[in-house]
Amino acid sequence: MQLLRQLFFERRLYWLLAGIAFIFLVSYWVEILYPVGFVSLWVLGFLVVVDFIFLFRLKEGIKAARILPEKFSNSDFNSVNVTIKNNYSRQIKTFILDEIPVQFQKRDFGFGDSVEKDEEKEFQYQLLPKTRGEYFFGDLHIYVCSMLGLVKRRYSFQKGQLVKVYPSFIQMQQYDFLASNVRKFDLGLKKIRRIGHTMEFEQIKEYVQGDDIRRINWKATAKSASLMMNQYQDEKSQPIYSVIDTGRVMQMPFEGLSLLDYAVNSTLAFSNIALKKGDKAGLITFSNTMQRSLPAINRKTHLMSIMEMLYNVNTKFLDTDYGLLYNWLKQKVNHRSMLILFTNFEHHTALERQLPYLKAIAKKHLLVVVLFENTLLEELAERPTEKLSDIFNKTVAEKFLYDKKLMAKELNRHGIQTILTKPSELSINTINKYLEIRARGLL
Repeated sequence: MQLLRQLFFERRLYWLLAGIAFIFLVSYWVEILYPVGFVSLWVLGFLVVVDFIFLFRLKEGIKAARILPEKFSNSDFNSVNVTIKNNYSRQIKTFILDEIPVQFQKRDFGFGDSVEKDEEKEFQYQLLPKTRGEYFFGDLHIYVCSMLGLVKRRYSFQKGQLVKVYPSFIQMQQYDFLASNVRKFDLGLKKIRRIGHTMEFEQIKEYVQGDDIRRINWKATAKSASLMMNQYQDEKSQPIYSVIDTGRVMQMPFEGLSLLDYAVNSTLAFSNIALKKGDKAGLITFSNTMQRSLPAINRKTHLMSIMEMLYNVNTKFLDTDYGLLYNWLKQKVNHRSMLILFTNFEHHTALERQLPYLKAIAKKHLLVVVLFENTLLEELAERPTEKLSDIFNKTVAEKFLYDKKLMAKELNRHGIQTILTKPSELSINTINKYLEIRARGLL
């Protein structure tokens, strides 16, 4: 029974049988073809037996394994390796049919190539997950046939593997260099003007040519024989919180990812930069209730805690309660902090309802509100018009885009920093805003 489950016939065999059947059919009128068909059938049967013996004489004709990474990075290409060791005495042809997770919705996923005698060959393919969570791989099936290509044998390996998809740590590593001050503006990213200077005292030193004379310490100068300067350093260990709205507005999809997933990926990349800059990174998630939170800590292992928490963040499909957020911050976050609020408002009336709470939060903290540009409406607004309905759609799209810019200006007018960005550019724009605020010493 096990042998029958492993036995399959190649398409070539069916074509040959069809050809022999055609010869027998024609031999009804041309009798001389009957012996030809009879001999061909016996020869084909002999070759099938030879092919069968070659494939099934070894219990383990091949060895194969699927090699998965420890975790997948969401919205990035992740590599999966398959190794095959050929134990047969001749070259074989292989076809790899991997049971990849149902989240990818690929039911005919397969590939293959020839493998030489005693060769161990590695195959690689890539998967692009679009949601966080657990992904289950089923069996790894390898179909093997000889050079005759009449019969094939199926081997099955690894009866199931589980891999977790985390927020985009690949994207986090790509922006890792922004934590360094060395020539980071020469690499094609948005240039940020560094304004002002920080006022965290470090030490008193002697004056050297080129120092800012406004920093002369006259009391220390009077006690010594030379000019003495106050030396300052960049302020460190400022509490920075990523506040993620998990309400229904964050479920809107763009290019396969929801706004929540964009916010999650951006939070991980931004928190990594903040920690490497010496600041304290924290995390808050909320919707109609306060969900989970991590205090702002500057510790090497804290990034892993943030990643584990982001792994389980999901939308609740309910309206967000900003009043609840204001009361929670008032009780739990006592020090002035930088709050990056990942949310979205599609209508000006929605912003007006929440504006009093945002203004109240901004009085005690440095609040940065992230608003998302609707790229689908931008495409609709730029599309050429041919019919009256096209003109109507374009006008409505332009009105929504204009309202979004007005909302950003309204927030700025009340002293609330804003980031109006495309979802795909969220991470770099958030990091740039953080670096700008830090350089200006606004916190």
